[in-house]
Amino acid sequence: MLRLCLLAAHALRLAGAALLSPGSCAFEDSACGYQWDYAHLPWALHGEGHYISVDTSYEGEKAVLSSPELYSEEWSCVRLIYQIATTSETSPNPARLNLYLRQEGESFDRLLWSAKEPSDSWLIASLDLTNSTKKYKIVLEGEMGQDKSASIAVFEIKITPGYCIECDFEENHLCGFVNRWNPNVNWFVGGGNIRNSQSILPKDHTLNSELGHYMYVDSVYVKHFQEVAQLISPKTTAPMSGCLSFYYQLKQESSIVFTVYLRDTSGFYEEIWKTESAPNADWALAEVDFNAPYPMEVIFEVAFNSAKGGYVALDDISFSPVYCSNQTGTLFNPAEAGCNFEEDLCNFYQDHKDGPGWSRVKVKRNVYRAGDHTTGFGYYLLANTKFTSQPGYIGRLYGPTLPGNMQFCLRFYYALYGFFKMSGTLAVYIFEENHVVQEKIWSVLDSPKGVWTQAEISFKKPMPCKVVFVSWCKSFWDCGLVALDDVSLSLGSCQAADLLLPNPGECTFEKDECVFTQKKRGRGSWHRRRGPTPTSYTGPKGDHTTGVGYYMYIEASNMVYGQRAYLVSRSLRGTSGKQCLTFFYHMYGAGTGLLSVYLKKEGDDEEIPLWRRTGEQSISWLRGLIEYESDRNYQIIFEAIRGVSMRSDTAIDDILFQAGPCLEVEEIQFSSGYPDNLNEIEY
Repeated sequence: MLRLCLLAAHALRLAGAALLSPGSCAFEDSACGYQWDYAHLPWALHGEGHYISVDTSYEGEKAVLSSPELYSEEWSCVRLIYQIATTSETSPNPARLNLYLRQEGESFDRLLWSAKEPSDSWLIASLDLTNSTKKYKIVLEGEMGQDKSASIAVFEIKITPGYCIECDFEENHLCGFVNRWNPNVNWFVGGGNIRNSQSILPKDHTLNSELGHYMYVDSVYVKHFQEVAQLISPKTTAPMSGCLSFYYQLKQESSIVFTVYLRDTSGFYEEIWKTESAPNADWALAEVDFNAPYPMEVIFEVAFNSAKGGYVALDDISFSPVYCSNQTGTLFNPAEAGCNFEEDLCNFYQDHKDGPGWSRVKVKRNVYRAGDHTTGFGYYLLANTKFTSQPGYIGRLYGPTLPGNMQFCLRFYYALYGFFKMSGTLAVYIFEENHVVQEKIWSVLDSPKGVWTQAEISFKKPMPCKVVFVSWCKSFWDCGLVALDDVSLSLGSCQAADLLLPNPGECTFEKDECVFTQKKRGRGSWHRRRGPTPTSYTGPKGDHTTGVGYYMYIEASNMVYGQRAYLVSRSLRGTSGKQCLTFFYHMYGAGTGLLSVYLKKEGDDEEIPLWRRTGEQSISWLRGLIEYESDRNYQIIFEAIRGVSMRSDTAIDDILFQAGPCLEVEEIQFSSGYPDNLNEIEY
């Protein structure tokens, strides 16, 4: 068995078990109330080495370790010191350490952090926990993967009030701050009676003592013009904004540039502070307004021009959720720039001189014309309707004003009908406030006709701007229909958003079957598929998530009349209070059978029917809502029954479990068929 490298582990000891805050543990002589799940691999406590570990000497897939019940109404920081050791660095399924938040009243644990990088020494992870009134537990999960010899060790867990970007540099792990190594200039730990012959370094700020610690960088080894040293904070893991403050001391003999940047996950730098005043012989306080709506790192950068430049010392980085500049304006809410068009146009509008290019319409459930993307039977926008079908028409839909110098991710769904040439039929422009400067940032190239397809665009502009959706046709023969729905805006790039951890209880089937398994696999079971089903006049043309992704369905041509297929969730944690299950289903085809949803509580033999649809429902994906309760562990079961003919494909997608009652309630939980008035459009 591969031995864990424990060098420097003793240097990481906390002040003592008596001083540890609830949920913290140094694993010196006990697990501090942490308990492992006996249904999985055991954790081993190593008192002599002060760590807890799991390895592949036992057969099993994972080990689970959960904290005592915790409670904190204040923002907290979780620091985890750990190591993953393996013999293979190229395993397709490597060992992994996950950290979850298990909140009171939730059936699913929220994944906060995951790591799989092996190392020959300890590593540190820093995770922000936002303030909450709910009790919670920290859950560690060690997955052993396919490596025949793997070990996962946890040396310390420390939970402290405050923010992870705060640091006084008094502890050996330096709060997760790291130096970006440079051959010539680097940040070092100063103080604690550490002397440097080249610089007269100050006492620290925290203790005002030579025994206290701080970070410093000096120019003694500079060899090139503009040598740069960077000290990088832990990455923020929750949206935060307010005042970032720190103390610094600068001794300057030639030009020194001391700058603070924000860096997002795509590597984009934004300068937020730079030294302007003359050097001060004492510790100087710096304060800067700080906005990190998405994961960011704070970078303290010092650039020297010569070996006689001087030095910079840094200490006591802190954060307050109140802006330094006493800003009274409200923060921009990206939800205000989105719309599902169910009630109205939200904050979007049209320029009347263009004419009514976009109309808000609704299609009743039917088997000929697709409905909206939000529910399948709600409202969406349609360009070039019967009111605007003249040749050469143009429709512009203007969004609300967006603040400048912020990174945005724009997502929306569109569908095209009847175009001979789809190129350019729908485009997205950015208009600056004066409406003079405009830039096209996206246009449709090709798309499956009649399928709601997701588009996503990342953009950032220095000035306030507006998003404008433009649909136009050049001639009578090119004019068709352009549909638009579910516009949303989020902060950060779309690529960064894609890297975010998944929402607990959500399954889109894009990667796998999530928490679901099948009673029996075979030709007559549920299948994961993308694109249209093989049989014509039944099944969806694409999935609900993106239009080009995956969904689950039964292939009726492989089944006989009355044959059943079951998709069963794993055991879910029971909670007090109501729960809401949302999903999308597709039941199109003249021979469509039944789709039912059941609740099976632990210890019960009978399954409780929650919801059922019988027969052909619509050519669209329709939303299903189910409100249920279970104070015991339970399973959710989707049952599909094949209908009278091969045109009986039934599909489901985008399943979401949420704590609390549903915000909307379906009037009918058990129904058959679709209503009259097929193919009607309401304007």
